[in-house]
Amino acid sequence: MLTWLKLALRNLFRNGRRSWFTILAIAFGFVAVNVLGGFTAYIFTNLQDSYIYVEANGHVTIFKAGFLDQGKLEPTRYLLSEAEQQAVRQVLARHPEALVVTPQLQISGLLSNGKVSTIFVASGRVPSDIDAIGRLADRGSARVKLYDGQPLADAVSHGIGVSHGLAKALSLQLGTTAVAMAPTVTGQINALDAELYQLIDAPIEALEDKLALVPLKFAQALYDTTSVDRITVLLDSTARTDAMRAVLARELKAVGMDLDLRTWNELSPFYTKVKRMFDVIFVIAFLIVFTIVVMSVVNTFTMAVLERTREIGTLRALGVKRRGIVALFSLESVALGGLGSACGIALTLLVVALVGWLQPTWIPPQIARRVPLQIHLVPAYWLFSTLMLVALSTLSAIIPARKAARMPITNALGYA
Repeated sequence: MLTWLKLALRNLFRNGRRSWFTILAIAFGFVAVNVLGGFTAYIFTNLQDSYIYVEANGHVTIFKAGFLDQGKLEPTRYLLSEAEQQAVRQVLARHPEALVVTPQLQISGLLSNGKVSTIFVASGRVPSDIDAIGRLADRGSARVKLYDGQPLADAVSHGIGVSHGLAKALSLQLGTTAVAMAPTVTGQINALDAELYQLIDAPIEALEDKLALVPLKFAQALYDTTSVDRITVLLDSTARTDAMRAVLARELKAVGMDLDLRTWNELSPFYTKVKRMFDVIFVIAFLIVFTIVVMSVVNTFTMAVLERTREIGTLRALGVKRRGIVALFSLESVALGGLGSACGIALTLLVVALVGWLQPTWIPPQIARRVPLQIHLVPAYWLFSTLMLVALSTLSAIIPARKAARMPITNALGYA
């Protein structure tokens, strides 16, 4: 076998220029596919971390059953009371993998500067819990400060954050005061003074002129309630999400609670849509690149077979069977695909290192500030690409080799 491999390598570089051009075509195809794959992997992890950590939505969110369907029409009917919150916490206390358990209350109403009022929607959260979730993030955009001003604090319930567009609409600046108005859970109108602590970046343009972020105590005081509409759970690993959801659903049902548990990806349709879009782009790019590679390999081996037809006839005359001829060209193609993939791996590492050294930045979806652009190393993509390149190179070589091997020996010997 070693002899055949040596012979294959010698034959491969008999026409070195042509072989090296084909190897480079395979290498650059490898780089194109895997740099794109590394970028899409970065996009996926960035979007995932942004939703889970930056926006503090956690891995699993617990609602009262029916809230997601009817909660907007009858919000007070689907709130979780203090007793229900405590019951949920007792169940979660059995699971050390639940790192942060934090309640939330979504509110809406009017925000006024004393002269002009406009609609706002806000998420009432526990600031210390949000900080704890953010500190557990360790990638890309999760490290970016997504607001101007000072952080919200548990002890200062009247300190709020509003989006840049909402602040502009009301001519609000950091440190100025405003009045938030909303109906309570009993239907009465309530108003609270608020101080602008921070200007926040809205994740989508539609919320730029109406988004606010307030401490949970402020939201509860405005609605005159101690209830919440959801409980967010952050786990120690995203991989545990589905299994943990199933366990919690079973345990909460066992204590007589009718709740609806949703995972982070079920509540993030944007992530799902972006992932599907990039999956399609990756497949299209993969097909284009590998079609070019296949055509290059076919051209190389077609020319090689034509040039070596008399050699093939000589080998056949010496007793080498047809499958031996095909095997010889197959070994050459395997070597060609292997060398191309090896060069591709080296070039991909070079590109990744170059990106890491240059540290380019960009503005990704759902984040309004520049973050570092990265290319992730995805060994699974590399292995798949190598196997596909070698397999396609082999198949591309077999077709012309089989045709030459079936040629009558006398015709092959006399071929010019």
